[in-house]
Amino acid sequence: MSDYKKIYETTATNTGGRDGVSYLNDGSFEVKISTPKEMGGSGSGVNPEQLFALGYSACFHGALEIVKGQRKIHQSSQVTHTVKLYKKPDDVDFKLSVEIQVAIQDLDLEEVQKIAEEAHKVCPYSKAVKDSIEVSVRAVLYDADKEK
Repeated sequence: MSDYKKIYETTATNTGGRDGVSYLNDGSFEVKISTPKEMGGSGSGVNPEQLFALGYSACFHGALEIVKGQRKIHQSSQVTHTVKLYKKPDDVDFKLSVEIQVAIQDLDLEEVQKIAEEAHKVCPYSKAVKDSIEVSVRAVLYDADKEK
């Protein structure tokens, strides 16, 4: 880390674990956390995997925008992260995996794949999980219906 200069820092706190509350210590965001129905919970709030998917997809898309900018690509893009939680049967052992889908309007899939792989190399989340979570990156067709 000595080659890097810190440009941002944030702190979050959770009380109650998977059935509690998580909040940013600066007061700007608070969210009810709940265990998914598939895991026997109420599913009445968001869960850590959903929050991870939201954060990772936003971070990855930021990295993608930087790579696109370096290549002078200005078309719209979409980044979708699917986070999966696994449990070892008969053991208290859990694991995550992430599938990343990247689409760039009016670019062929081969070019999108190259750009997505470059973004994966510079994304801070991708770097943070590279030795602990299985991550796949795949180019997909741009879907105008996904625009919000």
